[in-house]
Amino acid sequence: MRLVLLCAVFLGAGAAFGQDRGASPEGDFEVSLNTALGGWIITGYTGAGGDVIIPAEIQGLPVREIGARAFEYCSNLVSVAIPEGVTQIGAGAFWECSSLASVAIPDGVTQIGGAAFYGCSSLASVAIPDGVTEIGAGTFRECSSLASVVIPDGVTEIGERAFSECSSLVSVVIPDGVTQIGEAAFAWCGSLISVTIPDGVTKIDAWTFAYCESLVSVAIPDSVTLIGEGAFRGCSSLTTVDIAPINRRWSLDIFANCGKISLASQAALKRAGYTGEF
Repeated sequence: MRLVLLCAVFLGAGAAFGQDRGASPEGDFEVSLNTALGGWIITGYTGAGGDVIIPAEIQGLPVREIGARAFEYCSNLVSVAIPEGVTQIGAGAFWECSSLASVAIPDGVTQIGGAAFYGCSSLASVAIPDGVTEIGAGTFRECSSLASVVIPDGVTEIGERAFSECSSLVSVVIPDGVTQIGEAAFAWCGSLISVTIPDGVTKIDAWTFAYCESLVSVAIPDSVTLIGEGAFRGCSSLTTVDIAPINRRWSLDIFANCGKISLASQAALKRAGYTGEF
C-alpha cells in the first residue's frame, strides 16, 4: 500500500493529529504502511532539500523505516535527522545524495542496508549506532569526504566495498567482534594511514586494502589463516608488516607493488609462508 501525502484528505488528517514541531512537512514524504512494523516506511521524498527533519509520526502513526532508495539522487539534501523509533535504513536509501554533509542516526537503528550512503560525497563523518551488527556491501562507498567513522563494538561483519573509495578516510579501528571483512572493503582509500585488524578476523579477503597508498604499517593477527588475492596490492607507502611466523594460506600478488616494505618485514612474511612479489 503506497500513499503519497500530497492529497487534501491526508493533509486534513495531518492537521487533526498535529505535526512534530520543527519537523519537515508531512507532505514532503511518500510513505507505505507496514503493519508488521506498526507504522510507516518512508519510500520517497518530494521536498526542496536543505536541512530535513523526518517527522517521528505521520498521520498519527510512527515512522519505523527509511525505505530502499527513499532519498536517492536528492542532490539538494544537506542534512537529515532520522527520528527515534526508526529501526531500519534500507538499501540505497541516500544513494548519491551528493550534498549530504551530516546525518543523525538514532540509537534504535539496528539495520543499515547495502549502499545506503553510496556516493554521498559531502558526508564528512558518521556515528553508527551500537545496535548495528553488520555494515552492508557498499554502505559508504565513494563517500569521498568521509574522514572519520566510529564502528561500534557490536559489528561482526563489514561487507564488500563497504568503505571503498573513501579517499579522505585517515584511520579506522575495526572492533574486536568483527570476524569477516569483505572483498575490497577499504580498497582505494588513498588517505588511510593506519588500520587495526582485530584478533577475531580469520580471513582478509581479496583486495581488502588494495591501493591504500598512504598505509604505512599493518599488523596481521594470528587468527588470520587466509589472505586473499591482492589484499594489500598497490599500498605503495607500506613499510612495516607485523606478522607472526605461522603458516597461512596465501593467494596471488597480495603485496604486489608494495616496493617500500622493509627487509625485516619481507623476511617475516617469508617465514609465514609468503612467496609472492613485493
